Amino acid sequence: MKLGLLTAPFPDQSLTEVADWSAAQGFEALEIACWPSTGGAARRYAGTAHLPVEDMTQSRAAEIMGDLAARKLAVSALGYYPNPLHPDAAHRAEVTGHLKKVIHAADLMGVRLVNTFVGGDRSLTLDQNWERAAQIFPEILAFARDHGVTLAFENCPMIFSHDEWPGGHNIAYSPRIWRRIFDAWDGVGMNYDPSHLVWQMIDGARFIREFGAKMVHVHAKDLMIDRDGLYENGIMSLGIGWQIPRMPGLGDIDWAQVFSGLYRAGYDGPVIIEHEDRGFEGSIEAIRRGFLLARDVLRPFVK
Repeated sequence: MKLGLLTAPFPDQSLTEVADWSAAQGFEALEIACWPSTGGAARRYAGTAHLPVEDMTQSRAAEIMGDLAARKLAVSALGYYPNPLHPDAAHRAEVTGHLKKVIHAADLMGVRLVNTFVGGDRSLTLDQNWERAAQIFPEILAFARDHGVTLAFENCPMIFSHDEWPGGHNIAYSPRIWRRIFDAWDGVGMNYDPSHLVWQMIDGARFIREFGAKMVHVHAKDLMIDRDGLYENGIMSLGIGWQIPRMPGLGDIDWAQVFSGLYRAGYDGPVIIEHEDRGFEGSIEAIRRGFLLARDVLRPFVK
């Protein structure tokens, strides 16, 4: 295993600056945020563009990978998390077009994993969303296979705000849909984030037992259930007002249990800290402090 971080919380720093700090703090890998250089994503920790994917060349890719290797940093994946099932067809075309650019850039860099979302239209049922996904993704998956790249979907419902309620913006969140994904699509994997199971009351240990062999990337993020918020809003709010992302060690996840399950499943890939903790925001020093806290919590498990 290698311990690293997702670069998204550093939108105002260059990849070189992020890499210098990460290497100096003992991190071993980066998941590089690859939103369009023009931005276009309004939600928190989205929109960061640390690579020129639109203009990537073989020589530029070699230079980037050489610079990271010189710092003893691996690239766990390129990360781009849009909504490919957005209700607006023009938006779907825009984001899937950029996803292909990320896949192409990954191929040039020799990075064999691209992390993303299946997406979702919050106004449709799960089955209706799946029908749309079945129309959109086969061509994207074929493009990825032709470039030697595996797509890893994150198990995040993407329902944090009222503009995502009630259906969320990513349908790949439950065992039912994950079985459907793996039955229907070849050459895909899971980017596993245990925090998204907590508020859904999905058994995390059982989830790893069932899907551990399909996990190709892990996001380390914790989650705390705010019991007062749950009392006020009720479970029908679907997490809004009571699911609180935290740095690993500050939430409700038993990390010893998580890593026990991962090791038993044979997982030996990257463990990438994803920072969405409002308690460590407001300055680059606070963001870095959050990453360092998570590093110290997780380091005993990552060998």
